[in-house]
Amino acid sequence: MSSLARAPTRPTGIVVETDVSARLDRLPWGRFHTLVVVALGITWILDGLEVTLAGALAGALRESPTLRFTNAEIGFATSSYLAGAVLGAVGFGWLTDRLGRKKLFFITLAVYLAATAATGFSWNLWSFCLFRFLTGAGIGGEYTAINSTIQELIPARARGWTDLVINGSFWLGAVLGAGASLIVLDPALFGPDHGWRAAFLLGALLGLVILALRTWIPESPRWLMTHGRAAEAEAIVGCIEDRFRREGHVLAEGPFRTARLRQRSHTPLREVFAALAHYRQRAFVGLALMAAQAFFYNAIFFTYGLILIDFYHVPAGAIGWYILPFAAGNFFGPVLLGRLFDTLGRKPMIALTYGISGLLLAVSGVLFQQETLTATTLTISWMAVFFFASAAASSAYLTVSEVFPLEIRAFAIAVFYAIGTAVGAAGPALFGLLIEGKSREAILGGYLLASGLMVAAGIVAGIWGVAAERRPLEEVASPLAAAD
Repeated sequence: MSSLARAPTRPTGIVVETDVSARLDRLPWGRFHTLVVVALGITWILDGLEVTLAGALAGALRESPTLRFTNAEIGFATSSYLAGAVLGAVGFGWLTDRLGRKKLFFITLAVYLAATAATGFSWNLWSFCLFRFLTGAGIGGEYTAINSTIQELIPARARGWTDLVINGSFWLGAVLGAGASLIVLDPALFGPDHGWRAAFLLGALLGLVILALRTWIPESPRWLMTHGRAAEAEAIVGCIEDRFRREGHVLAEGPFRTARLRQRSHTPLREVFAALAHYRQRAFVGLALMAAQAFFYNAIFFTYGLILIDFYHVPAGAIGWYILPFAAGNFFGPVLLGRLFDTLGRKPMIALTYGISGLLLAVSGVLFQQETLTATTLTISWMAVFFFASAAASSAYLTVSEVFPLEIRAFAIAVFYAIGTAVGAAGPALFGLLIEGKSREAILGGYLLASGLMVAAGIVAGIWGVAAERRPLEEVASPLAAAD
């Protein structure tokens, strides 16, 4: 195997037999896994920070002496962020499968860092939208590189709960963003044109901390095995095992399940699209889940601040107080329901969380239209809605990141994230216009549309989803490089 230490410049045709995947799956949960979750999962905290700031700062952007955005312009700026996420996911997703997981999660973080810092220096609508577009591109690329890495390093028995909790950590970022907004929007501390700028610079500061955390994360051994770098994969897994033994863990010695893989430097695009076509039923399920949750979340959360300001006359500087409990409900949903995705199974839990969240949104929408809710009771009702919706949205990312072959995992995540987000990008702009019209009936129509999409997606997953719980990734979808 030592002859395979360097990646070849073209497919080698050499077949290796490896137990790397089985050895990774048999590891007990240890400090290594916790550090992986912290260093990589913090991406969702960044996204939660960005999304929450966009919502909480809506009033400040309207009142800024420099920007003076309208509701429609705020919706357009939000859609710019989401459009950047779409293109960033596709471009960086392809590069993640081609160049490796580790390189890309540094590159994408650097893009995010630079762009979110630049947002704090925006001078008009177009500069703000450009920088938000680039920020979204970095975050979109992060999703693909990080999701694929986490899936390939976490043991199969804990993959579902871990993935849901990591995706749910988005809402820790939301809490951070909401808390930060209360400070930066305090007129006693910041002027009307300085607070929102400081908020975006906070995101860049957090990104610098993440860069330091990621320096020790190894390349995915699974990715190395399919790219002609078997010796490196074996060495990394050996180092991980040695770390566990030093910490006092007793590891099973095998023999382990093996796989025979044909070595090559990359997977041609024609094979990527052929594989997606081969798994077209899984592709349909992934598309339905991603599109429904993206529209549901983007339409509602990005414009939550506007609803509170325009219909309940909540001061712009107080929006963060309402986002804090809302974010808490979103975080605890995946944490408390996540284990059930590994025990009861993927299909029933995905169908259940999508269906319940859709129905609860319809009920809260009707109550909003009938003016029976206050700002406080609206927040409480949406806490219940998004307790289930957060687990549902996280399960969409789990689904598209575990049901396709290793060689196209990042690109598959990118494709479905991009298509779903493209659908979702219409949500903020649509709801911005609906809120501008001040019609509760029109806004109810938007809520019912989002509700219907969630219920339909839950039905699709319940019928055609994949029971991937506790199964090795290679069993859920055989690698394209499999030699037999």
